[in-house]
Amino acid sequence: SMPSEMLIKIFSYLDAVSLLAVGCVNRHFYHLANDNGIWLKIYSSCFQPKKKIWKMKYEQTETVSLGCAALHDKKPGYWKKEYIFKQIAVVKTRVMQLVKPVDPYTGLPCKNKEAMKASGLSWIIVLKDKNGKEHVMEEANLSFKDTSVTILWYSTDWPCLDILSTLKLFGVIPLLPDQSRTHSKNGPRHRSLIAEYHLANLTEKSVEVGADKLVRLFCLNSGLVVGLWKAKNEIAFVMTSLHYHQLFERSTLGSATVNYALPPHKPLLDDVDPEYGLHDYSLHLDMHGRNCTYLCGTFKSLFCRKDDIADEYLKLTAVSLKDNTKHLPLIGTPGLSWETDVFKGNVKDCYVMDVTLLDDIGKPFWCFSAPVCMDLSSKASGLYGYMGRIYTTDYADSEGKVCVELVWLEETKEYFIVNLVLYLSIKKVNDWFGTNY
Repeated sequence: SMPSEMLIKIFSYLDAVSLLAVGCVNRHFYHLANDNGIWLKIYSSCFQPKKKIWKMKYEQTETVSLGCAALHDKKPGYWKKEYIFKQIAVVKTRVMQLVKPVDPYTGLPCKNKEAMKASGLSWIIVLKDKNGKEHVMEEANLSFKDTSVTILWYSTDWPCLDILSTLKLFGVIPLLPDQSRTHSKNGPRHRSLIAEYHLANLTEKSVEVGADKLVRLFCLNSGLVVGLWKAKNEIAFVMTSLHYHQLFERSTLGSATVNYALPPHKPLLDDVDPEYGLHDYSLHLDMHGRNCTYLCGTFKSLFCRKDDIADEYLKLTAVSLKDNTKHLPLIGTPGLSWETDVFKGNVKDCYVMDVTLLDDIGKPFWCFSAPVCMDLSSKASGLYGYMGRIYTTDYADSEGKVCVELVWLEETKEYFIVNLVLYLSIKKVNDWFGTNY
């Protein structure tokens, strides 16, 4: 019942975030909150005009005429859009400056954490039940490593597992990062779909990677872990580990319904080297349990002879059984830590493996971060000249495989990596280098 002129007067005292929120109340408020006069004032206060009029005699007259033209020649909402686009461009420029320097060991931006903070980037999961109702879980705990970030969501108010159909993982950024620090959850935000998982028959269709006295861990595709309470088979927490390679693009450039499509790789052809694409790989390997790091190492000059290509895979050996001088000890006992509002735990013989494989010019070739488990092997320990149990860890996706063998030394109470081999898909190699092996 309040006149529109009075409402616009009230709206003129609001900041940009509050004005956008008011526009969501109803259709009438939406149109009023698009007023070009209000938004031009906000725009002008944040961004200085490109040209200044120095002629004192005409300064006031020309300023008024320019302001009128800016208001009357534009459709309602024009200056709102201009303001939002300008804010996004400013933040994007700042972020691009942060991600420009590259770490020579990982081939990844050095300041990923700072870039994420500057953009206001966060991650949420949205669980949808069979009736179509959505349950949104904001991030609870972040753990940054050299090449990945591990995210843990926990709550005392999870929906019942039996009624859930899907889980979606989104990257989320505020449209106005600099002005949304304190109330970003309620402010305007953009969602970018990273992955979608089906939760029906979770325990039957996914892989159990570990358990302790309280929870069982089930791993879905792309590395998402769902922790279920043993007592009642309901959700205790959800955890995922995201590799930094192209994470910022995947977390910001997609839409709420479609993943960001990575640009196709253009091969850098070489018709001189007869073994192009078979040598000079570099591997950066992290093994961690969310809070603790068990191994962080770099392996350079990895290669495969053409005669050793077999079963559609190229073999790269980082640690060999035959060379015990390169066998590596782990720091501590591998385990994946978890927590909720009430309980904490550590699932033994389970950890997160971060693999960053660079090609011969230092570009990321194959990258992933995924939970894996250590399985007790039936091999005889004497094979390695060690007295202790042997464990294996295996990972595989469409681009390659990783095989790790470890020996437990009872005398020193530590694990040693005695074999570490990567198998790269020949199709991936040919597509990347333009070769035909």
